[in-house]
Amino acid sequence: MKDLKTRILAAVGQDLELIEKELKSNLDPHLDLVREVAGHLLFAGGKRLRPLLMVLAAKACGCQKPSVFRFATIFEYLHAATLLHDDLVDGGAMRRGKPSAHTVWDPPTAVLTGDFLLARSLSIAATAGLPELIGVIAGITENMSQGEIQQLHRKGALDMTEQEYYTVIKRKTAVLFQGACRAGAMIAGAAKERQQALSDYGYHLGMAFQMADDLLDYAQSGDTLGKLPGADLREGKLTLPVIKALEKARNDDLKLMRRIISGQKFSKQEFDTLVHFLNIYGGVAYTRSRASRHVSMAKKALESLDLSEALDVMHDIADYALARKL
Repeated sequence: MKDLKTRILAAVGQDLELIEKELKSNLDPHLDLVREVAGHLLFAGGKRLRPLLMVLAAKACGCQKPSVFRFATIFEYLHAATLLHDDLVDGGAMRRGKPSAHTVWDPPTAVLTGDFLLARSLSIAATAGLPELIGVIAGITENMSQGEIQQLHRKGALDMTEQEYYTVIKRKTAVLFQGACRAGAMIAGAAKERQQALSDYGYHLGMAFQMADDLLDYAQSGDTLGKLPGADLREGKLTLPVIKALEKARNDDLKLMRRIISGQKFSKQEFDTLVHFLNIYGGVAYTRSRASRHVSMAKKALESLDLSEALDVMHDIADYALARKL
């Protein structure tokens, strides 16, 4: 994984520098407080994967316009807005290794800063002169808000189904990856077939990325994650490793798992016991296999595109999305 990450960063280092520059220069709020609250999350070390995907998709379609980097900020601002809102809805205390914005300031300020970032995304998109781009961004926002509502409505539900889980992660994660890739192709003026191919890549990458992220919650320390291990369960979110293990577990093991999950304020020992069950009942292995399938489908979606350095990086990113769990 280290070699893969090094190769990706070497290929996109300049792109990431330009994205970072544009994120700072295009934020442009009227109030210093808004800049401070937005910057607390925006510049706390995010991967910039979503804007990078937009840039790479545009390059894969032959676009080298400098303006691509400005439009790429749309997808990081959207992402940051949803994180500000999600942390408040979920009661999350940590994000990227720092206290969540709503705990540093106050909930209304965090919500309104998120609203500003959503509006800023649309303002930047409007300058592209592509009405369909506005539609993509609006569609992303509709899906992500509904995904959060669905997850909130099913908070702590031990009968959460696999299909419900897929619907939630599609709306909350995959549509943003998908939209970033489609937008890159749109800005490049690519044909509909290329737009669809890159959109499919983004969708499957987003699904794999979220599944791998859900595995990390049961495999890494809080320092690595930037949040407490088991944070999803503490917030009442049942993810695929848990859903599948609950399906397979029986008798006393099932009762103990349900008790630990329902408690939410579980000890480290209880959490370690749960992780053991997720492994022996196949929840971890099943999630890994589903994520791997989406990685394969993401790479397959790129087969119709011409070979390029950008395409090579997109293949590597697909592999890295899954390798993050190791």
